[in-house]
Amino acid sequence: MLRIGSLLLSLVFVLGGSTRAWSYEPGDTPAATSSLEDAPDAESAPADEPVPSAETAPPDDNRQFDLRYKFLPGEVIRTEIVHRAAVQTTIDGTTQKAETQSKSIKTWRVNEVTPQAVTFMHMVESIDMWQRAQGRKEVRYNSRTDSEAPPGYEEVAKAVGVPLTLVTMDDRGKIIKRQEKRAQPTSMSTQMTMPLPEQPIGIGDTWTSPLEVEVVLKDGATKKIHTRQKFTLDKVVDNVASITVDSQILTPVSDPAIEAQLIQRLSSGTVRFDIEAGRVLSQQLDLDRHVIGFSGAASSMHYVTRFTEELLPPVAETARRAAPRGAPIESAPAQAKAPAKAATKTTAPARKR
Repeated sequence: MLRIGSLLLSLVFVLGGSTRAWSYEPGDTPAATSSLEDAPDAESAPADEPVPSAETAPPDDNRQFDLRYKFLPGEVIRTEIVHRAAVQTTIDGTTQKAETQSKSIKTWRVNEVTPQAVTFMHMVESIDMWQRAQGRKEVRYNSRTDSEAPPGYEEVAKAVGVPLTLVTMDDRGKIIKRQEKRAQPTSMSTQMTMPLPEQPIGIGDTWTSPLEVEVVLKDGATKKIHTRQKFTLDKVVDNVASITVDSQILTPVSDPAIEAQLIQRLSSGTVRFDIEAGRVLSQQLDLDRHVIGFSGAASSMHYVTRFTEELLPPVAETARRAAPRGAPIESAPAQAKAPAKAATKTTAPARKR
């Protein structure tokens, strides 16, 4: 039987990634998508006098936006990450269900900032998680309240509150150097930052980031599958960019066993990026996929996940005075500007300045 618990547990942290390259594709139109939130309001304006809403850029919007990360020496970037996953597998007529949820606080402690790069220490401040598997007792662990971790969570507990990775990246999100302070399983290594395009872009423009995913074959050997993430600048409202993300498999895959491993690394969703503050405000990535025949003709897997990340207000000792718009990477504000509307509910109100 597939070890569902191990697969789910490996997705708890966002602990790092590899150096990626990315390419810019001006005017490239992504696959058509639709949502109720993007649909126009028929009653908002007369038919003969269309008025663009505050959420949508006008059709003739030719603005260009320069997306860069911006940080201050000594500041601490804190985000709350919530990851939910549910897997149902059927093998030889036996069905197994498993669910997991984790809530963690991720921190980046900025050590050094230059006009070309930023160096920060990546840590996980706390984690609260539970796991349910059919026919088994529920397992819970909260690093804030539990003195000991339950069986199977020992390595997770050891990774909380300690330096994990020292990272140097440029202002486009490209990892220049990384030093692992604590060894982590390969399955726990994921993309650390969203790559940004090398030059200013307009509404509807796209850029891509390649990613190699290693899968295990039936004979125990490994194989690298080429995938990529495609990013599209969907709209910009109040200096907050909405960016859609879509994962794409480039290597032809015909083996369901390989597909079952791949879907755990792929997702699509939306990222909200504060252009002035130079950081991600929030993101939501979702996956809902079925795989048939991954372990024999009569086997199936249904995999559903949701990953959200929300920027938290800075603590009092790390709050800084906002820098003027367009400031270089070393002079960015320590706190992102709160947008008029948030994609997900914030955990605490932004502090007034």
